[in-house]
Amino acid sequence: MFAKLFYFYRNLNFMKQIAFVLLVIVFFSCKQEDKFVSRDISSIEFNHLLEDSLLNVRALESYIEGNAYFATSIGEIGAIFPAISGGTGVRKKQLKFDSIVLNFRSLANTKNNGFALSIGSPAFLIKIGEVNDSIVYQENHPKAFYDSMDFWNDEEGIAIGDSTDGCLSVIITRDGGNTWNKLLCEDLPKGTENEGAFAASDTNIAIVGDKTWVATTAGRVYYSPDKGKTWDVFETPIVKEKETEGIYSIDFYNELNGFAIGGDYTKPDDNAANKIRTSDGGKTWELVAQNKTPNYRSCVQYIPNRKGKELVAIGFKGIDYSNDSGTTWKHLSDEGFYTIRFLNDSVAYAAGAGRISKLTFRE
Repeated sequence: MFAKLFYFYRNLNFMKQIAFVLLVIVFFSCKQEDKFVSRDISSIEFNHLLEDSLLNVRALESYIEGNAYFATSIGEIGAIFPAISGGTGVRKKQLKFDSIVLNFRSLANTKNNGFALSIGSPAFLIKIGEVNDSIVYQENHPKAFYDSMDFWNDEEGIAIGDSTDGCLSVIITRDGGNTWNKLLCEDLPKGTENEGAFAASDTNIAIVGDKTWVATTAGRVYYSPDKGKTWDVFETPIVKEKETEGIYSIDFYNELNGFAIGGDYTKPDDNAANKIRTSDGGKTWELVAQNKTPNYRSCVQYIPNRKGKELVAIGFKGIDYSNDSGTTWKHLSDEGFYTIRFLNDSVAYAAGAGRISKLTFRE
């Protein structure tokens, strides 16, 4: 009898110790979460790294060894180095094929190679080499018009474009960008009439892990959970009645939380139904900041490592900032750009008409 009581109390004591340890873990986990402090960015310091009246950049990469890489509307591929320290060293080259001046709107990279994709027909996807550049995909369809490109990893990548034969144009590589294949319409959701994407900032594609979201002119979001093997499509409440309206840019902070922005570039001061947010991976979307700034913007990006709370929206009419997941916004600057990429939680590179700049966000 005493032996049974002894073991009972010993086990009870052990269980109390386990419960205490669990409480300590929960306590310190909560304290870790409490360490995040929301900021209130109030200004931007601009360092214009490259200025040229002929410069027109909508395709930008900014997180490769601290350099800023860009592709222009007149077929130039370039790098500014070391942009991270505010340097202004520039290296660029002109790409032409059969005297065709390429208008690049998409730029992406793997560990080993860079890739640039032109709009219009014929569409050229160029693999950029140190010595030689090569065409790895060409499409001559009269409606060919590619808008954005990204990679899941060093072997698998995706580019999307306007509808050609009743469905969105989607091309995919599984061999590091050496070959690209176009998905059949039967493997994609049925497109709406003239559905495409806006080649405004190379941010029509958002990728988190294997998951992919694609934003279209029809105000719809295509979703693939498996790197482009299967697809679904979700409707959104964003403004989309005219051909100049729809989603211009989309970004996801994680697998659940995403944000998209757009409007009508021909009415850049309008702000009705041009900002939407999701918390369920894109299945449903809600309008936010209705009839409030920001107005039309061509690009939106989550600031990294800020728990999905902080976003920046940018366009040719200025720059706006939110620290509450897009519910409210602050107008930071009238400086105009087309696209932006963050290097860390305080520094980004922005490009547009006439310049590429380093932006430092300050409280």
